Amino acid sequence: DRRRDAPAAGSPIQPIIKDVGEIYSRLLDHRPVIQGEIRYFVKEFEEKRGLRELRVLENLKSTIFETNDRVLPKCEQAMRDNLNETLRRLRAANDTMHRLQEKEYEARKLQADRVMAREEKCVAHWEEFMKDQQNKRAEVDEEHRKAMERLKEQYSEMEKELAKYASF
Repeated sequence: DRRRDAPAAGSPIQPIIKDVGEIYSRLLDHRPVIQGEIRYFVKEFEEKRGLRELRVLENLKSTIFETNDRVLPKCEQAMRDNLNETLRRLRAANDTMHRLQEKEYEARKLQADRVMAREEKCVAHWEEFMKDQQNKRAEVDEEHRKAMERLKEQYSEMEKELAKYASF
């Protein structure tokens, strides 16, 4: 683009354009400086950080090997021992719970049987009571009927006697 716009070679304005181009590239074009800084940062990072990362990776590798060789078998053995003991205890607790549930079920069943027996006894007693009440009511009704008949007879006799005296 510059070549098209540039005036003919040898003109007096050419050195000014060259100076303006240099000023522009020094003041406003930061790409070369930034690229240099980036290269420096990457180089420093790779040199300093790379060795540190390598040491960290080596330490991790040795820790993993040690864990696989020593710690993991110990943990597995301890886990098996503890799991077997825990499983044994859980089975014992489960058996105990089953026995307790059976005892509770039997106690509830026995209590329910007792309640049913009491209920049947109460029903039988109530039926007997109701029969007795009906018999007593029948007796009272019979006595009442007899008393009514006696009173009717007594009043009819009293009427007859009054009729004798009414003729006076």
